[in-house]
Amino acid sequence: MTIWSDLGDLEFKQYYLDANGIKTRVLESGQGEPLILLHGTGGHIEAYARNIKGLSKHFRVICIDMVGHGYSEKPNQPYGIDYYSDHLLGVIQSLELSKVFISGESLGGWVAAWFVAYHPEYVKALVLNTPGNVNNKPEVMKRLKESTIKAVVEANYENVKTRLEWLMYDKSQVTHELIECRYNIYTKPEYQEAVYNIVYLQDIEARQQYSWDPSWCSKINVPTLLVWTDHDPTSTVEEGKPIQNMIPNSEFVVINDAGHWPQWEKPEEFNSILTNFLTNKVPIQ
Repeated sequence: MTIWSDLGDLEFKQYYLDANGIKTRVLESGQGEPLILLHGTGGHIEAYARNIKGLSKHFRVICIDMVGHGYSEKPNQPYGIDYYSDHLLGVIQSLELSKVFISGESLGGWVAAWFVAYHPEYVKALVLNTPGNVNNKPEVMKRLKESTIKAVVEANYENVKTRLEWLMYDKSQVTHELIECRYNIYTKPEYQEAVYNIVYLQDIEARQQYSWDPSWCSKINVPTLLVWTDHDPTSTVEEGKPIQNMIPNSEFVVINDAGHWPQWEKPEEFNSILTNFLTNKVPIQ
């Protein structure tokens, strides 16, 4: 079970683009309507390695390393949700896309929702996958901040493995290859510095600027699906439900026997849910 088992016979391209001055890594595959995939805190393109092949049968899949993450450029400034959103806008404009589907996991879901609220003209529909910061739990924020910094600053096999295992319900899904992939990213000198900007949102003062609230969530006017799991370590299904109430006409679905990465632990189910929702809500041209 390796990333290349999923990508080996797939036609795709990896390249870099300039998103408003930020060098950004992109992996792209497929022909249809553009679907942008956004990873979570400390993540990278490979978080969607098990999804790209299946989704590329229906969409032009565009998976990016968000600013400060993976192999994208890492400006030295705090990374707030508005900064990530501006970077996403730069990606869309650089690719000269007029309308896109967006699906974001964890931090990526938070960024995706914020982006749609303030740039609805670019988005056809939205899938929020275990989105981040649905409640400001001090213990979760502390755990995420400390484990992320430790995995980077004290990077070794076990620390990176521990950080990844926290995301999964089935710990056996954390493969040696995934650990090695993340270890190689985390040990880059520029990432050692960027990690403190990445965990900026784990401080309550910073976080409250972007907390989920009807004042901005009510601006989301595209079809929206929230995908939760029954073993998400950041928030329960019950804690996720208020987000559905904030986003007009949004829908809610639960994937069982998965943690914070249902796209990785349950790739076929996740792909099916995402594809059915997007194609039913917005007919593919």
